[in-house]
Amino acid sequence: MSLIPAFEIGLWNAWILMAWSVIQSFGFMLLSKDVYKKAGNPPDIKLSRAYRIVSFLSMPLWLLAIAYSIFLPLQLGTLWFAMGLVIYLFGLIMSISATVSFATTPINEPVTGGAYRYSRHPLYVSLVLIYLGVGIASASWVFIIFAVVWSVMLGVSVKDEERYCSGKYGAAYQDYMNRTPRWFGIPKAVKSK
Repeated sequence: MSLIPAFEIGLWNAWILMAWSVIQSFGFMLLSKDVYKKAGNPPDIKLSRAYRIVSFLSMPLWLLAIAYSIFLPLQLGTLWFAMGLVIYLFGLIMSISATVSFATTPINEPVTGGAYRYSRHPLYVSLVLIYLGVGIASASWVFIIFAVVWSVMLGVSVKDEERYCSGKYGAAYQDYMNRTPRWFGIPKAVKSK
């Protein structure tokens, strides 16, 4: 990993690995129009200042990461690439599972299937893993910094999102929170009553 990152356009650059992020984001944008129409008004929850700042910064940082990936060559045939690809693929599989669960869950129920059984925020966990995998596969400390910045930003925003979901789904989401770890882990056993 060099201090000055490589900067060249090529077919085998990191954009190949970041293509899923673009496809998924535009898919959610198209889907969200219908989702918000069907869902009605969200609960009256005051979002924190930190959440509003993260929301404001997330799109420009995402666009910067996508643009940078176009010029960032992958380190094909190296241990960096092999390790990064494994991490990336784990994040990609988690992201696809979470996306399918999100898209197939009825609008009036919290998303609890697929990767959501192991994490209340699998899309966020997968995003950090994808960025980290791309950073390692391309041996780019800049992209690894993107992963760290994203993980901090996402850590700030989850509390507001969980308050929103608690307000929207009530006891069903509280039960889900009680049995599912925030980030990643083995679900807690459900106690029978």
